[in-house]
Amino acid sequence: MGTHAAAQPTSVKAGAQTLPTRTGLLIIGASQSGVQLAVSLRALGFDEHITLLGDEDHRPYQRPALSKEFLQGTVESESLIFRSNEYWAEHNVELVKGEYIVRIDKEADGSGVAHGSSGREFPFKRLALTVGARARKLNIDGGDLDGVLYLRNADDALALKARVGEATDVVVIGGGFIGLEAASSLQKMGKNVTVLEFGPRLVGRAVGAETAEYFLQAHRSRGLDIRLNTSASRFTAADGGRKVAAVELQDGTVLPAQIVLIGIGVIPNTQLAEQLGLAVDNGVVVDRFALASDGTTVAVGDVANMPNPVPGSTPGERIRLESVNNAIEHAKVAAYSLTGRREEYAGIPWFWSNQADLKLQIAGLCNGYDRTVLRRDEERGKFSVLYYRQGRIIAADCVNAPLDFMAVKNALAKGQNIPADAAEDTATPLKTITTDS
Repeated sequence: MGTHAAAQPTSVKAGAQTLPTRTGLLIIGASQSGVQLAVSLRALGFDEHITLLGDEDHRPYQRPALSKEFLQGTVESESLIFRSNEYWAEHNVELVKGEYIVRIDKEADGSGVAHGSSGREFPFKRLALTVGARARKLNIDGGDLDGVLYLRNADDALALKARVGEATDVVVIGGGFIGLEAASSLQKMGKNVTVLEFGPRLVGRAVGAETAEYFLQAHRSRGLDIRLNTSASRFTAADGGRKVAAVELQDGTVLPAQIVLIGIGVIPNTQLAEQLGLAVDNGVVVDRFALASDGTTVAVGDVANMPNPVPGSTPGERIRLESVNNAIEHAKVAAYSLTGRREEYAGIPWFWSNQADLKLQIAGLCNGYDRTVLRRDEERGKFSVLYYRQGRIIAADCVNAPLDFMAVKNALAKGQNIPADAAEDTATPLKTITTDS
């Protein structure tokens, strides 16, 4: 791609080194959404210079495999990289690694300068925030011991992987997707794994009661020690050292642990948005075109609080989605905005989670359901829960049932329905009973 004539090089001082800087679009956050935004812009013919800046000292990479294939050693780090260095160079995208933005000065027209922790400055004509979210910390005695870990980024995964060989016992705190994925992986690697969930069921924020119970029984039958309504009171080390050795529970039970892995959710990274004076409410508040409250900055992916994109959703309802699919689709909408077009984000959210031999696929959002239909095939190891509201399909949780997942996802996308009474027959393929009414 060519370079816009107005995007002329300048230079700034960084210590004793002079670094070239170019104006154009600055994307802060080398995440899935940041990468997709740059790629989509080039596909739309956007020819201004793009700076893609990340605070990690890694090239942009895929995160979902960190708790599964990468941890187990079945994929290497290089295979997780999104694009080659040659791609970025050929498409006039400057990739900046290991730079943390501490302050942004912005004008009313959307231009400004971002100031990095290294002292480097990044002038821009437009700004995109694809900064994602960070792991929620557990404030507890012993939380700073060696071996108390989180799993959000590549460095976290490398730290966990480096300790696995010496560990026999692992305690995972949090029964959400990340916790269960990592617990399943660690168990497969021969570790004694205990999962502690503070709430009354697993993955309580993402699935309904039937799916949560299914995963509880399935994981327990595979040997995972899962304890609901349970919390830790402190982590302890042996003989006054600094390495974690045990987890003490609120009831006084002590569990041996050479690794404690904490996965209790995430917090959207809104610090820069707040400094800019943008509207923030559980993420950066954006409209259907991914525009923040200043009308010029776009915010994309995990950090964005957006109008519910599901067709027919309640007017004024807002959500923040944490998924690869959302990062990609939302970035495409933001790319249109940055090129002067207006394409509303209207789509069907979908998610997945691989836990041992259990492949969960979720289509739609089950909020506000008033009926469920359970489809279970014990012989084939398939399980699906269909969610209905006022007689219409709104979502489905599907475990090892890809045909059910695709049928529901397609029906939702086309505004079709899958009659609940007919869906109760597990021998009937859902796609054969999908209706237009």
